[in-house]
Amino acid sequence: MTDPTWTISELAQEFSITPRTIRFYEDQGIVSPSREGRNRIYHARDRTRLKLALRGKRLGLQLSEILSLIDMYDGPGDSVAQLQHYLEVLEQHRDALKRQREDIDLTLAEISRQEKTCRALLAARSAA
Repeated sequence: MTDPTWTISELAQEFSITPRTIRFYEDQGIVSPSREGRNRIYHARDRTRLKLALRGKRLGLQLSEILSLIDMYDGPGDSVAQLQHYLEVLEQHRDALKRQREDIDLTLAEISRQEKTCRALLAARSAA
């Protein structure tokens, strides 16, 4: 029985991404398909690594963080060290997102103040 394989088009369709995105991940060393002539053949390992990369991207992780996490999965498995590292990455990312949210909230509050001032000035000029 042979292991399942996928073409670049099949993976692109499955994950709703473009073949160009998959080639980018190939350039970054995340997937490494075999070749049959000019065609790329992706194996289960490639599919799993691509899935993890896309999940990391959805979480907003940087490419270096994604690579680090994916490389952990090529190791011996769910070791304590791997899980602790993953937890640290998630905590750092959560903290960064919280800081961004605070910055966004402050910016939105300032925009609201400026809008209120601008509307009051417009109302005063319209009444005059």
